Amino acid sequence: MRIAIGLAYDGRPYAGWQSQPAGNTVQDRLEAALAAIAGGPVRATAAGRTDAGVHATGQVVHFDAEAARPKGAWVRGTNAHLPDAVAVQWACEVDDEFHARYSASSRTYVYILYNQPIRPAVLAGKVGWFHLPLDVERMDRAAQAIRGEHDFSAFRSAECQAKTPVRVLERAAIERRGDYIVFVFTANAFLHHMVRNLVGALVQIGKGAAPPAWLAEVLGRRDRAYGAPTFGPDGLYLTAVAYPERWNLPRFASMLPVLAGTDLR
Repeated sequence: MRIAIGLAYDGRPYAGWQSQPAGNTVQDRLEAALAAIAGGPVRATAAGRTDAGVHATGQVVHFDAEAARPKGAWVRGTNAHLPDAVAVQWACEVDDEFHARYSASSRTYVYILYNQPIRPAVLAGKVGWFHLPLDVERMDRAAQAIRGEHDFSAFRSAECQAKTPVRVLERAAIERRGDYIVFVFTANAFLHHMVRNLVGALVQIGKGAAPPAWLAEVLGRRDRAYGAPTFGPDGLYLTAVAYPERWNLPRFASMLPVLAGTDLR
């Protein structure tokens, strides 16, 4: 049978989602925990392969298991075998045609940036930080020019393995929440470092180092060399993965108070 689960994790202790020889990844930890409940090896497939240090509050994963277990076992039982930084939020049986990655219609990433002169302490590693004042209106105006279907080569890392740099960016929105600036990006899929590179470029605009029109110019060049430095992973969260209604997956509970009232669908 095929099981879909909702997963949340703090990405700081791990070398990203995807399994690596050293074993210190979210996938490695999750598969070991699931195997303890399934009574045999389990291979987990995620909707998005988050990088080292990137967090998730809305990751979706599927796996196949021969053993039948109640939903509570896949949730609470698995969590009993997981480290504190990773937790299954829900579980449900799905049709064998369901695929966490290929059945998804869109993903939403949120970047939370602490915008104050002094670096964060309690939230270190959980939010990004920029010390100079940022003009949110300039950044949001710039972001509107990159909505839609484009070649995002200018915001793609050299290590990106995607077959095509073309993506459909459905949403790019920036707003201030007190001392925090929240960037919300929704697309059919994302390139490696795409969100962090977009945030880096938008910060350049927000601090006045480039005009709003510069973002569209960089996009049009299709060359990473013309973009801004890649922003750190600390404030980046995979918050939602959308699927066609036929799959009827459970909803995630909100985990980020700073996002209260933000529509992440």
